[in-house]
Amino acid sequence: MKILLTGATGYIGKRLLPLLLEEGHEVICMARDRNRFQAPRGYEDSIEIYEADLLKAETLKNNIKADIAYYLVHSMSSSTENFDELEAQAAKNFAQWSSYIGIKQVIYLSGLANADELSKHLSSRKQVEEILSRGTYSLTTLRAGIIVGSGSASFEIIRDLVEKLPIMIAPKWLNTRCQPIGIADVLSFLFGCLNQSETFNKTFDIGGADVLTYKEMLLGYAKVRGLKRYIGIVPVMTPRLSSYWLYFVTSTSYKLAVSLVDSMRVEVICKEERLKDILNITPRTYEASLRRTFDKIDQNIVVSSWKDSLNSGPFKQDIANYIEVPTNGCLFDKRQKPVISEAQTLEKIWSIGGKNGWYAGNFLWRIRGFVDKIFGGVGLRRGRTHPTKIANGDALDFWRVILADKEKKRLLLFAEMKVPGDAWLEFRIENGILYQEATFRPLGVMGRLYWWAVSPLHGYVFQGMLNKLAQ
Repeated sequence: MKILLTGATGYIGKRLLPLLLEEGHEVICMARDRNRFQAPRGYEDSIEIYEADLLKAETLKNNIKADIAYYLVHSMSSSTENFDELEAQAAKNFAQWSSYIGIKQVIYLSGLANADELSKHLSSRKQVEEILSRGTYSLTTLRAGIIVGSGSASFEIIRDLVEKLPIMIAPKWLNTRCQPIGIADVLSFLFGCLNQSETFNKTFDIGGADVLTYKEMLLGYAKVRGLKRYIGIVPVMTPRLSSYWLYFVTSTSYKLAVSLVDSMRVEVICKEERLKDILNITPRTYEASLRRTFDKIDQNIVVSSWKDSLNSGPFKQDIANYIEVPTNGCLFDKRQKPVISEAQTLEKIWSIGGKNGWYAGNFLWRIRGFVDKIFGGVGLRRGRTHPTKIANGDALDFWRVILADKEKKRLLLFAEMKVPGDAWLEFRIENGILYQEATFRPLGVMGRLYWWAVSPLHGYVFQGMLNKLAQ
């Protein structure tokens, strides 16, 4: 079958794609920016890349032909104000367009929305269900709550809290009940519904084997990791304070923290679980999902992470708009040095950031990350998804990967930390010479003052980094 996969560069889409390809399906991968998409090795001929933006109906072409579509589009972390409006508009455009091109079935991953009073996030998910149901295709809706998996926002927040805080004074929403489900089970349900007539025009709740409070989830994580953790609940922590608490302790952005806190006050529990009988799937327990997740992390096979979404930072445009580094009106720090081994230097460049650090002045990088967090930036806590692999669009501490071309020996990063202007950092190797170039396009007088204020540190940090990379 020919399958249209929206959100192909997202957390779920990246993991679902290999399952579809392994079964011999042809897949049309929809992405707003084709530069961010990388086809799994060996399957290039089975994939068609389709660049389109569901918020812009004019980008949707009518010559696309597919039998079934997965709708995996999500805008929750893009704005705390109007993400619901964006989601509604995208769903309307998709419903009209997919009906026109003759899609037979649409499979949509939504959120559990069984409570009487819903958060803005869950209300938006339910609204999208209603909009998608207007199409001429058969709609299959799967409603999931907390997804447990390497790289998921929920798992990363749980990990940050438990790993960093032996004692937690937490808000009362930690007593809210939920039904977490492992990412492997979510993928099994999504794949199982493919062309399954018993699921047409129906909505299903999907959840794991356990119903737990968020406190029990944190303590369950601690048990699996062999950690002693103590959690106290206080009723006086407001949603705003709770959001700041998550923002400063974990790697989440403030925008996402606000949406998560709003949702975590609502119980997300399955009312029915008939789909597991239809598809003969037995969901894992929370502990089993955690252990499977740690196996993936230990083997360095984290396929996707929420942090690599452009919404995890302040990015407003496609990464292709930043590939051409400007020269006019910019300030520069350009350095070069012969390398002993191009291959070894390239591996060091591809391993930069995250736990590996920046090779020189790491304490200064950490201070800069802390300052960035204080002023509402992303800080250093996003790290990197894989210790040695980088792809276009990946998050790399407080940078965004604009171009990662290992064959041409070039890595280009764009700064997502709070700075009065735009900043690029480029590494490239040509004829045995490593070129390291920092470019800053200042915004007004404050931008220039900022550059000259930090310039004395460049000699230590940038030169030290260059020396280590060239060794």
